Amino acid sequence: MNEKELITISLGDVYELKKQHPCGTNKWEVVRSGVDCKIKCLGCGRIILIDRVELKKSIKKRLWKKP
Repeated sequence: MNEKELITISLGDVYELKKQHPCGTNKWEVVRSGVDCKIKCLGCGRIILIDRVELKKSIKKRLWKKP
């Protein structure tokens, strides 16, 4: 098993993604998790819907985990 398979995505976690958002930041907060995840840009507040598999592929590192 690789590191990406071990990542558990849960509500309130903040991740740094590989690709930068057009507003200039790459930090995102998980607003809803399930098969599809809603993530919110911490720069401009835009919310997008992304497939869980695609999100796991694009995660660079976890910045904050909700206790």
